[in-house]
Amino acid sequence: MSTTLTPSGVLEASLYATDLNKAEEFYGEILGMKKIARIGERHVFFRAGSTMLLVFNPMETRKPSGNPDLPVPSHGSVGQSHICFSATAEELDAWSGHLTECGIKIEADFLWPNGARSIYLRDPADNSVEFAERRLWFDQEITSS
Repeated sequence: MSTTLTPSGVLEASLYATDLNKAEEFYGEILGMKKIARIGERHVFFRAGSTMLLVFNPMETRKPSGNPDLPVPSHGSVGQSHICFSATAEELDAWSGHLTECGIKIEADFLWPNGARSIYLRDPADNSVEFAERRLWFDQEITSS
């Protein structure tokens, strides 16, 4: 069954980390993302432009919510995951320098066949974190108004 509906974008993305203190330091302090909420050892949420990054502790999110007003299904993942943040060419240079100054190892820095550049690194939970030019996936840059 086909549909004419299509999602208009990604509202939130999630990663999993058992040490939320380290995740909060990495995403909040090193990457400078605005922390929106933290609930104990269950989760910490950050804003990334028009998207939310949700970092969950999988040991806690596997437990049923127990709150009938928020019947979020149990979930959790173990192992490495991936997220990619968009950046301009100039921002990639700045990110590379900043991350290196913070002692974060750049795992890879290269150009894709279409000429878009990506840099890869690891967060404290060993998730793969990428910064890439939007043209990796889109023909032209989209500017926000």
